[in-house]
Amino acid sequence: MGGMNSQQRGSLNVLLIPVIFLSIFLVGAIVFSYWAFSGRENYKNNSDQMVTTAVNNAVQQTQKNDAQKYAQAAKYPLATFTGPSAFASISFKYPKTWSAYVAEESASSTPINGYFYPAVVPDVTSQSNAYALRVQLLEQPYSNIMQQFTGQVTGGQLSVSQYVAPKLPNVIGSKLQGQLTTDKQGTMVILPVLNMTLEIWSESTQFQSDFINSVLPNLTFQP
Repeated sequence: MGGMNSQQRGSLNVLLIPVIFLSIFLVGAIVFSYWAFSGRENYKNNSDQMVTTAVNNAVQQTQKNDAQKYAQAAKYPLATFTGPSAFASISFKYPKTWSAYVAEESASSTPINGYFYPAVVPDVTSQSNAYALRVQLLEQPYSNIMQQFTGQVTGGQLSVSQYVAPKLPNVIGSKLQGQLTTDKQGTMVILPVLNMTLEIWSESTQFQSDFINSVLPNLTFQP
């Protein structure tokens, strides 16, 4: 009836060893199963979020592309500006989504002074507004007007190159690109018109494509 003998204790130890290993295995299996389940749930949740984010981004990009295509298509057919016949009948085309304000002839020696901008033309008395398109016919010789830009060209604010409008192959003028004023960057074309000078330009790089691809290719006048 006393305590176990050594043979009994040995037999018990032999039985306990598999039980211990089995318990460790079961605990490990439970831990692994929980880890795998948690990982699968996290992956599912994260993948669902990733799919949702990707779908939203795709929808937004599609809407943006569609809006850009619509805005571009809405510009056509192009509208036409035609100046007075007494001043060489200057004519060009521009997006029909732009509005125009052309000041009347005055004593300022500027027979044509036009402002163009999408939807509504901003206040023309403000020097801070950058217009999609500006046009001026000046009663000054071409050489005098070009001299006014000498300082900006020399200082590197503007680059200058020879320019010939597609519909005016016999009229040689200049194209200025860069810092037109202290706060406006753009492109300006200057052409001699009889004893006067035409300046036509865009005051913002935002409208550079319209200026280059729509306005200038359709510019014409009676030389």
